[in-house]
Amino acid sequence: MEDKTGQEASLRAEQDKTRAELEAIAKSMSLSDEKVRSLEDNINALQQTTQTLRTKVIESAARRRQFEDDIAAGAKRLADLQTRQTALRASLHERRALLAEVLAALQRMGRNPPPALLVTPDDALSSVRSAILLGAVVPGMRHQTESLMADLEALNTLKTDILAEKDKLTADMANRLEEERRMDLLIARNQALSDESADALAAERRKAEALATRANNMDELISTLEREIASVRQAAEVERQASAVREQMPEAERKKAEALALANPDENRMAPAVAFSSLKSQLRLPVSGDLLRRFGDDDGTGHSARGITVATEPGALVTAPADGHVVFAGQFRSYGQMIILNTGDGYHVLLTGMDAVKTAPGKFVLAGEPLATMGEKRVASATALALETDRPTLYIEFRKDGKPVDSQSWWTAKDIGKAHNDT
Repeated sequence: MEDKTGQEASLRAEQDKTRAELEAIAKSMSLSDEKVRSLEDNINALQQTTQTLRTKVIESAARRRQFEDDIAAGAKRLADLQTRQTALRASLHERRALLAEVLAALQRMGRNPPPALLVTPDDALSSVRSAILLGAVVPGMRHQTESLMADLEALNTLKTDILAEKDKLTADMANRLEEERRMDLLIARNQALSDESADALAAERRKAEALATRANNMDELISTLEREIASVRQAAEVERQASAVREQMPEAERKKAEALALANPDENRMAPAVAFSSLKSQLRLPVSGDLLRRFGDDDGTGHSARGITVATEPGALVTAPADGHVVFAGQFRSYGQMIILNTGDGYHVLLTGMDAVKTAPGKFVLAGEPLATMGEKRVASATALALETDRPTLYIEFRKDGKPVDSQSWWTAKDIGKAHNDT
């Protein structure tokens, strides 16, 4: 048990070291002016409509998320390879004295070969003794030599694999940087086409922030926003009408319509394509990372966690897990930066722990659309207590009719099945 614990601690230490090295590499990277001009030319060649650009933003976000997944997986593989390399080197070091003895014996035998059995009768006894000795020693030396060769070959293979993994990680990080710049350019261009509503949204955002300072809890904040902010109130009404239409449809007809909507989503939709309750096992986590805390776990204060917490890499992209209207986007009490989505069907999705929010109240966002980015380190907040990591953490909470519910059944098996730790 102690050996296993020691191995896990060693792997965690190697992962932390690898993560720090990758962060240093990422900070040193930059796009050339030629690459930036190429990206701008590519975007200028697109059809300049809000919907086209929005679609491209979502596609870019998906590519960036994939690069982040690849980088996280590659970092873990690299840490594992380096841990194995360290263990193999330690093993060879421990056997240094024994290997020296074996090599010295082989060298002596080379200089003083045993006498031949039929040279002279006087040498017969010496020859027999030498043969007996060699019969006992040579197999052991052969075993030690073969073991040494195998370990040296394994060490050489590990070195090659480590170099290849580092090259791939560097390439993925460069691709992520390029995708990040492309996405920022697309978002900026899309916002420029929507300037006519920018002033109204800015005014509503200021009002929402003022209401947030007066709200005592989450339920009060949501109900106040849906009562006081026009765009949020209109969004809530759209959600209610869409839900009412679905409820009036026969079940078979509703399922058929939902399957069709999922297969061919309307890019101009302004309400969720399907009922949120029908999306179980289909949602991707909003961010790439490792699941640290599940619904119902101890939250560090002696209470049960009402959501899940995911450890991410610095600067990771946060996307909308489902279609929804943005009810709130900003600072709220001890939660820090927070986004609340009305995903319909009486559900709200809360996200906290981000560094930079890239959306605004009143907006309708599609699944996969960028919402925010994570910071460099974990943000101190009410939802990040007693976490044994300094990595950025995203807190995700689902609410149904104002009450927190376990979100596990909504996530894909690939995402929710990740390790329940920080390794």
